Amino acid sequence: MRHKLTTILSAAILVAGTTLAHASGVPQTEEFESNGARIAARMLTPSGAAAARPAVVLFHGGGWSEGEASWMDGVAEQYAQLGFVTVSVEYRLSKDGNTPFDAVADARNAIRWVRREAGRLGVNPDKVAALGTSAGAHLAASAAIFDEPSGDSYSSVPNALVLRSPAISVEESNWFKRLSGGASQAAALSPVLHIRPGLPPMLLLQGAEDNITLASDAERFCQRMKEKGNVCSLKVYPGVGHLFTRNLANQEVPDYEAIDREVSGNASEAGVQFLRQLGFVGAAGAP
Repeated sequence: MRHKLTTILSAAILVAGTTLAHASGVPQTEEFESNGARIAARMLTPSGAAAARPAVVLFHGGGWSEGEASWMDGVAEQYAQLGFVTVSVEYRLSKDGNTPFDAVADARNAIRWVRREAGRLGVNPDKVAALGTSAGAHLAASAAIFDEPSGDSYSSVPNALVLRSPAISVEESNWFKRLSGGASQAAALSPVLHIRPGLPPMLLLQGAEDNITLASDAERFCQRMKEKGNVCSLKVYPGVGHLFTRNLANQEVPDYEAIDREVSGNASEAGVQFLRQLGFVGAAGAP
């Protein structure tokens, strides 16, 4: 990523074409502890039998500085209808005096919390996916790559990841350097620089003309994943930019009317198909 990320509404709302106001389920809020902070989790649980279900943990975009968990309501509804328990994380933001290190800690602790509470939440702890958009995709990837010791036996590594317009190469971003505290700190949190063997399967969904999170960075990330023996799939959509916008001249400022709904919908379906191939959707009882 080469430019400052400003307030960007998650494309997930546009993808699913609905919000929880139109859903049959009502989101519930729970909290978990993350390095001394209390972090809210906005949850949807499918109706029906209480058998252990797959879960998807959702991370909104917004340049690590803006946003809220409700931005992911559309995608939460989509996955809840497929039988997933959905967990949208209200991670700490830089505008409130935090750093991306805090947000990454929150992402890791969110995955651990879902596994720790799996019995109560009705979740299969071996089928916990993460899905993030832009800066949220950075947090999802970081939960997998930077699985630091937490004092308990629960891993922060998701079993699969879907990353939309992902900020996975942040070491050269002046904005990220400013938020994280400098060049060395930015490099320490840049997923592309820390890929190792044994990472979970990942799907990257990327606009070819994105000048916020570059297609070339996504290609480099996937190539390094494969070189380390990991599974990484990349779908690049021509003619669209960040979050699949057609407004290529101004990609930092949200222009919701310019989002290509067909491309965004195709990317959403690609994410579902990816998890279906890995056995998540079948585990949810969906066709």
